[in-house]
Amino acid sequence: MEYLVIYEKAEDGTVWAQIPDLPGCFSSGFTLIEAKQNVRDAIELHLEGLHEEGFATPIPSVSFELVEV
Repeated sequence: MEYLVIYEKAEDGTVWAQIPDLPGCFSSGFTLIEAKQNVRDAIELHLEGLHEEGFATPIPSVSFELVEV
């Protein structure tokens, strides 16, 4: 399954990753590469936790569009 991940650089230089379809699931890293590696682990752990609690895997529903202005 594919989930949209949003990366944002924080004031301290770290990179934060959030997954809109998985509320409460986020990760970070000191670089974009590290954040990308860490967010994959965060998603897997989040989904495992949902399954352990008896919840179904959330179906991705968020889409995006880049708008040029």
